[in-house]
Amino acid sequence: MKIIRHKTRVIKIGNIHIGGPNPIAIQSMAKTKTSDIEKTVKQIRGLKEAGCEIIRVAVKDIQDAKAIKQIKRQVNLPIVADIHFNWQLAIEAIDNGADKIRLNPGNIYKKEGLKQIISALKIANIPLRVGVNSGSVKNLNSKNLSMPNRLVETALDYIKMIEKMKFYNIVVSLKASSVSDTVEAYQKISKACDYPLHLGVTATGFPFSGAIKSSIAIGALLMQGIGDTIRTSLTDTPKEEIIAAKAILEALNLRHFGPEIISCPTCGRCEVDLVRIVKELENKLSAMDYRLSTRPIKLAVMGCVVNGPGEAREADIGIAFGKTKGLLFINGKVIRKIAISESINSLLREMERLND
Repeated sequence: MKIIRHKTRVIKIGNIHIGGPNPIAIQSMAKTKTSDIEKTVKQIRGLKEAGCEIIRVAVKDIQDAKAIKQIKRQVNLPIVADIHFNWQLAIEAIDNGADKIRLNPGNIYKKEGLKQIISALKIANIPLRVGVNSGSVKNLNSKNLSMPNRLVETALDYIKMIEKMKFYNIVVSLKASSVSDTVEAYQKISKACDYPLHLGVTATGFPFSGAIKSSIAIGALLMQGIGDTIRTSLTDTPKEEIIAAKAILEALNLRHFGPEIISCPTCGRCEVDLVRIVKELENKLSAMDYRLSTRPIKLAVMGCVVNGPGEAREADIGIAFGKTKGLLFINGKVIRKIAISESINSLLREMERLND
């Protein structure tokens, strides 16, 4: 199935463009105290190596805002300043070089402060993310609205107020902790405006279940062509957020970051320790500075004779294991038998050869 992206306007965040035909960008958020410059820079550099393209930092006080200038001297990712409650911190973050400001309509809503922020954004020529969360939407209970409608109405009311100030450099997010509420809210907002949408689920719970919730919600929206940038918010290290985001985009064939791996789940017919082999392959691939030169390479690692040979033939490179050896396939043709102990290195050598 070919995914047809919704048409959204293009917004520039640092050196990254989102919206329109641009690739769906991967975001995360630093989990350090922003004013601890050394720790923050170290974490951002690690996230960039993992594949992060836009990073958000918390700005809780004036020291955090001022730290952005020094952080930007040491990293080359666009930095989004996350502002709550105090509109003056947004001005300080802009003055110190933030590439985008995120405001929460639930706690920065007074018109005078918002006017000051919009004026500073115009001068700096940087965008604003209107970031609505289910935990901080306006009190619209009197209208008896569902959570998706509350999220959408809160965002649209805020956007209308900003548009009256002649500002249109906007990104929108509407995050709930419920998968269904999140999906419905984004479906509704995508029909109501053409601003690029930042996708995510908030407060997702334990890391494993959080990754699943994020994958279901973000994946469902991306398959409908909705979404221009994503964050898989996890109660875990930010690197795990990047790994999950990349996996979502690769699963939908929207982006490719390395070889596609096909491996069987194993059963009683498997006569090798396939779980160990696949994990070792994953670790070695993650340590490689791997760049695709032309197209994604598909690797098949199969544990028995039922589906193994067929899947291996369909892959660019494949191994179908028997009891003591594996059968190596290249572009659908049997090349040779290899020892189990040599299988991973053989796959990596063939992968590098195909990518030359």
